[in-house]
Amino acid sequence: MVQTSHGLLLQGDASLLDNEMRKFLAQPVDMEWVPEQDTAGRFLTTLKDPVSVSGPGTFFGKARRTLRFEPCETEGWWLDRTDLPDSMPIRVAANNIWTTQRNIVLCSGSPHNYVRMVEHIVALRLGLRLDNVRIRMDSGDPPLFDRGSMDLVEALDRAGICETTRPVTYVTVREPVAILGPGGSFLTVQPCAAGRPVLDLDCAVDFKTAIGRQRIRMRLTPETARHGALARTNCSFAQMAFVKTIGRFFADMRNLGYTTRNILIAGRWGYYNTPLLLNDGKSLEAVWHRAILDLVAALSLVHTGRFVGTVQSYKAGHALDCTLVRLLYERDLLCPVSAG
Repeated sequence: MVQTSHGLLLQGDASLLDNEMRKFLAQPVDMEWVPEQDTAGRFLTTLKDPVSVSGPGTFFGKARRTLRFEPCETEGWWLDRTDLPDSMPIRVAANNIWTTQRNIVLCSGSPHNYVRMVEHIVALRLGLRLDNVRIRMDSGDPPLFDRGSMDLVEALDRAGICETTRPVTYVTVREPVAILGPGGSFLTVQPCAAGRPVLDLDCAVDFKTAIGRQRIRMRLTPETARHGALARTNCSFAQMAFVKTIGRFFADMRNLGYTTRNILIAGRWGYYNTPLLLNDGKSLEAVWHRAILDLVAALSLVHTGRFVGTVQSYKAGHALDCTLVRLLYERDLLCPVSAG
């Protein structure tokens, strides 16, 4: 590890980080959303009532999948596969990450006890400040919705979120850290100020499609999380065409539930379908998805408390996000912080 002006470098070349940081800082901010008033909670939360939500499978689009969210006294998020009655629930935690090749897959115990593409679900742990919940599911293939994770947000709103009598723990990094990935991607994390446990995100993407360069700065609150939850996963037109043609010869692609409604499809010069989350006429759907449903999901894998601090993300993805979280635990770089 090397100490740089951006913090303790956990992975990558310090000179490359300086160069990519200059590119990041030079990229204009398309939208800034930092609420003036945001009171940090002092107690752990759970659901008032159970609630179920169903949709077509992500990897088996012709199958109907159901998630049942239930109140839970045990701290943390737990994924309980009811189709595997002899398996223990999977805790949403860094030590249960199985792979991040295409999406975040969590697994515990038997290799059959896994859940794929969990990011759109578990991002709501930090996003909605919901600490304790058990999710019963009928397979390892969660539903894929036409409106990002908004169906889940609305279901949890119907159930209601309430405080328990147990105090919440906030955790942050002991010192500034940075990590560099392929293609100039990086993440930096700054500790939060004592007595102000908030999570601020400065997130930028740069695609060689109509998505182009997008950057937002925001504070994670239930309000900003609900806004970003509408953002769909994006892919290029070439990727979608591959899935629907040659991809049908591959077992992990032939049954994908991707449609022109639940995926944002970007061509070289324009979108194949209608983009969402416009700001001054420019769609910021891709960067909102990256911030709220990808990056926040990885930070929700910090299971020892609600993660707070300031995170910069440039061209990063699931693999780098989860590597960062893993290294924070491996190198003992997390510490509790007072709620003030």
